[in-house]
Amino acid sequence: MVQTIQARNITQDDLDTNFKIEWIEDDHFFREWQDNLPEISDAEKQRLDRVKASYRHLLKRPPLLENTVKMVVLSPLLDLADFYLSPFHVTSEKSVEISAEDEGVIVRGQLDILALFGQLWVLVIESKQVGFSLEVGIPQLLAYMLATPNRDRPTYGLLMNGSNFMFVKLIQLEIPQYAFSRWFSMFNPGNDLYNVLSVLKRLGQLAISN
Repeated sequence: MVQTIQARNITQDDLDTNFKIEWIEDDHFFREWQDNLPEISDAEKQRLDRVKASYRHLLKRPPLLENTVKMVVLSPLLDLADFYLSPFHVTSEKSVEISAEDEGVIVRGQLDILALFGQLWVLVIESKQVGFSLEVGIPQLLAYMLATPNRDRPTYGLLMNGSNFMFVKLIQLEIPQYAFSRWFSMFNPGNDLYNVLSVLKRLGQLAISN
Protein backbone atom coordinates (compact mmCIF):
# COMPACT_ATOMS: atom_id res chain seq x y z
CA MET A 1 0.00 0.00 0.00
CA VAL A 2 1.28 3.48 -0.87
CA GLN A 3 1.49 5.68 2.20
CA THR A 4 0.71 9.37 1.75
CA ILE A 5 2.31 11.70 4.27
CA GLN A 6 1.17 15.32 4.46
CA ALA A 7 4.02 17.82 4.56
CA ARG A 8 2.49 19.41 7.64
CA ASN A 9 2.87 16.13 9.56
CA ILE A 10 6.16 14.87 8.20
CA THR A 11 9.09 14.21 10.50
CA GLN A 12 12.75 13.68 9.84
CA ASP A 13 12.26 10.00 10.61
CA ASP A 14 9.59 9.83 7.88
CA LEU A 15 12.03 11.31 5.37
CA ASP A 16 14.82 8.96 6.41
CA THR A 17 12.56 5.90 6.25
CA ASN A 18 10.61 6.63 3.06
CA PHE A 19 13.15 8.51 0.98
CA LYS A 20 16.47 7.27 2.45
CA ILE A 21 17.52 10.91 2.48
CA GLU A 22 21.10 11.52 3.55
CA TRP A 23 22.65 14.49 5.36
CA ILE A 24 26.04 15.32 3.83
CA GLU A 25 28.65 17.02 6.01
CA ASP A 26 31.24 17.54 3.27
CA ASP A 27 32.32 21.15 2.77
CA HIS A 28 32.62 20.58 -0.99
CA PHE A 29 29.00 19.45 -1.39
CA PHE A 30 27.42 22.88 -0.84
CA ARG A 31 29.80 25.58 -2.07
CA GLU A 32 27.10 27.81 -3.53
CA TRP A 33 26.64 29.74 -0.28
CA GLN A 34 30.38 30.48 -0.16
CA ASP A 35 31.77 30.83 -3.70
CA ASN A 36 31.24 33.47 -6.42
CA LEU A 37 28.92 35.55 -4.26
CA PRO A 38 27.72 38.89 -5.69
CA GLU A 39 28.92 42.10 -4.05
CA ILE A 40 26.46 44.04 -1.91
CA SER A 41 26.27 47.76 -2.67
CA ASP A 42 26.55 50.48 -0.04
CA ALA A 43 22.89 51.38 -0.61
CA GLU A 44 21.86 47.75 -0.02
CA LYS A 45 23.96 47.63 3.17
CA GLN A 46 22.27 50.77 4.45
CA ARG A 47 18.84 49.29 3.87
CA LEU A 48 19.81 46.03 5.57
CA ASP A 49 21.16 48.01 8.52
CA ARG A 50 17.69 49.57 8.81
CA VAL A 51 16.10 46.11 8.65
CA LYS A 52 18.29 44.90 11.51
CA ALA A 53 17.61 48.05 13.55
CA SER A 54 13.85 47.68 12.96
CA TYR A 55 13.86 44.05 14.07
CA ARG A 56 15.85 44.82 17.21
CA HIS A 57 13.41 47.63 18.04
CA LEU A 58 10.44 45.27 17.66
CA LEU A 59 12.04 42.79 20.05
CA LYS A 60 11.73 45.33 22.85
CA ARG A 61 7.96 44.88 22.91
CA PRO A 62 7.11 41.21 22.40
CA PRO A 63 5.27 39.32 21.19
CA LEU A 64 5.85 39.94 17.52
CA LEU A 65 2.59 40.06 15.62
CA GLU A 66 1.80 37.51 12.94
CA ASN A 67 3.44 38.25 9.61
CA THR A 68 5.82 40.76 11.20
CA VAL A 69 8.81 38.60 10.36
CA LYS A 70 7.82 38.51 6.71
CA MET A 71 7.00 42.20 6.54
CA VAL A 72 10.03 43.56 8.38
CA VAL A 73 12.76 41.08 7.50
CA LEU A 74 11.88 38.78 4.61
CA SER A 75 10.18 41.22 2.25
CA PRO A 76 13.15 43.62 2.04
CA LEU A 77 15.50 40.69 1.39
CA LEU A 78 13.33 39.36 -1.44
CA ASP A 79 13.01 42.84 -2.91
CA LEU A 80 16.76 43.52 -2.85
CA ALA A 81 17.41 40.11 -4.41
CA ASP A 82 14.99 41.02 -7.25
CA PHE A 83 12.69 38.09 -6.48
CA TYR A 84 9.61 40.26 -7.04
CA LEU A 85 10.69 40.82 -10.65
CA SER A 86 10.56 38.57 -13.73
CA PRO A 87 11.52 35.78 -14.22
CA PHE A 88 10.85 35.04 -10.54
CA HIS A 89 7.41 34.68 -9.04
CA VAL A 90 6.54 34.31 -5.38
CA THR A 91 3.94 31.62 -4.72
CA SER A 92 2.58 31.07 -1.22
CA GLU A 93 1.95 27.47 -0.26
CA LYS A 94 -0.37 26.43 2.56
CA SER A 95 0.72 27.40 6.05
CA VAL A 96 1.59 24.63 8.48
CA GLU A 97 0.69 25.00 12.14
CA ILE A 98 3.24 24.02 14.78
CA SER A 99 2.97 23.89 18.54
CA ALA A 100 5.20 23.34 21.55
CA GLU A 101 4.64 23.21 25.29
CA ASP A 102 6.40 25.89 27.31
CA GLU A 103 5.98 25.40 31.06
CA GLY A 104 2.54 23.91 30.60
CA VAL A 105 1.41 26.45 27.99
CA ILE A 106 0.75 25.36 24.42
CA VAL A 107 2.47 27.78 22.07
CA ARG A 108 1.38 27.84 18.44
CA GLY A 109 3.19 29.12 15.39
CA GLN A 110 3.20 29.00 11.63
CA LEU A 111 5.44 27.53 8.95
CA ASP A 112 4.86 29.56 5.81
CA ILE A 113 6.24 28.11 2.58
CA LEU A 114 7.14 30.34 -0.34
CA ALA A 115 8.26 29.13 -3.76
CA LEU A 116 10.37 31.76 -5.46
CA PHE A 117 11.27 29.71 -8.50
CA GLY A 118 11.04 26.05 -9.41
CA GLN A 119 14.29 25.29 -7.61
CA LEU A 120 14.27 27.86 -4.82
CA TRP A 121 12.11 27.74 -1.67
CA VAL A 122 11.80 29.82 1.49
CA LEU A 123 10.28 28.59 4.76
CA VAL A 124 9.36 31.18 7.39
CA ILE A 125 8.80 30.14 10.99
CA GLU A 126 6.53 32.45 12.98
CA SER A 127 5.65 32.30 16.65
CA LYS A 128 3.60 34.57 18.88
CA GLN A 129 5.12 33.80 22.26
CA VAL A 130 8.43 31.94 22.11
CA GLY A 131 10.85 31.56 19.25
CA PHE A 132 10.93 28.22 17.46
CA SER A 133 14.35 27.03 16.40
CA LEU A 134 15.12 26.56 12.72
CA GLU A 135 15.27 22.80 13.23
CA VAL A 136 11.48 22.59 13.55
CA GLY A 137 11.09 23.53 9.88
CA ILE A 138 13.75 21.28 8.33
CA PRO A 139 11.51 18.23 7.60
CA GLN A 140 8.75 20.35 6.03
CA LEU A 141 11.18 22.29 3.84
CA LEU A 142 12.91 19.12 2.68
CA ALA A 143 9.52 17.55 1.90
CA TYR A 144 8.64 20.42 -0.45
CA MET A 145 12.11 20.36 -2.00
CA LEU A 146 11.80 16.62 -2.64
CA ALA A 147 8.54 17.22 -4.51
CA THR A 148 10.16 19.60 -7.01
CA PRO A 149 9.59 18.16 -10.52
CA ASN A 150 13.03 19.04 -11.95
CA ARG A 151 14.91 16.38 -10.07
CA ASP A 152 17.98 16.48 -12.28
CA ARG A 153 18.93 19.88 -10.86
CA PRO A 154 19.91 20.97 -7.33
CA THR A 155 17.17 22.54 -5.24
CA TYR A 156 17.86 25.27 -2.69
CA GLY A 157 15.97 26.49 0.34
CA LEU A 158 16.15 29.11 3.07
CA LEU A 159 14.97 28.56 6.63
CA MET A 160 14.35 31.66 8.74
CA ASN A 161 12.59 32.56 11.96
CA GLY A 162 13.20 36.30 12.04
CA SER A 163 16.58 36.44 13.72
CA ASN A 164 18.24 33.31 12.31
CA PHE A 165 18.81 32.06 8.76
CA MET A 166 20.15 28.84 7.23
CA PHE A 167 20.38 27.70 3.62
CA VAL A 168 19.77 24.15 2.41
CA LYS A 169 20.85 22.32 -0.75
CA LEU A 170 19.23 19.11 -1.98
CA ILE A 171 20.39 16.86 -4.81
CA GLN A 172 18.08 14.02 -5.82
CA LEU A 173 20.41 11.23 -6.78
CA GLU A 174 19.55 7.55 -6.29
CA ILE A 175 19.79 8.49 -2.63
CA PRO A 176 18.69 12.11 -2.06
CA GLN A 177 21.41 14.12 -0.34
CA TYR A 178 21.22 17.46 1.44
CA ALA A 179 23.49 19.85 3.29
CA PHE A 180 23.28 23.08 5.27
CA SER A 181 25.09 26.39 5.21
CA ARG A 182 26.34 27.91 8.40
CA TRP A 183 23.84 29.62 10.68
CA PHE A 184 23.45 33.36 10.08
CA SER A 185 22.04 35.43 12.95
CA MET A 186 20.88 38.96 13.69
CA PHE A 187 22.71 38.65 17.00
CA ASN A 188 26.15 38.09 15.50
CA PRO A 189 28.55 41.06 15.39
CA GLY A 190 28.20 43.17 12.26
CA ASN A 191 25.24 42.45 10.00
CA ASP A 192 24.77 38.88 8.75
CA LEU A 193 21.95 40.11 6.51
CA TYR A 194 24.67 41.19 4.07
CA ASN A 195 25.68 37.55 3.74
CA VAL A 196 22.08 36.34 3.51
CA LEU A 197 21.31 38.75 0.67
CA SER A 198 24.48 37.84 -1.19
CA VAL A 199 23.69 34.13 -0.98
CA LEU A 200 20.08 34.73 -2.07
CA LYS A 201 21.32 36.62 -5.11
CA ARG A 202 23.74 33.82 -5.97
CA LEU A 203 21.07 31.12 -5.65
CA GLY A 204 18.75 33.21 -7.79
CA GLN A 205 21.41 33.36 -10.49
CA LEU A 206 21.82 29.59 -10.38
CA ALA A 207 18.06 28.98 -10.45
CA ILE A 208 17.52 30.89 -13.69
CA SER A 209 20.72 29.74 -15.41
CA ASN A 210 20.10 26.00 -15.07
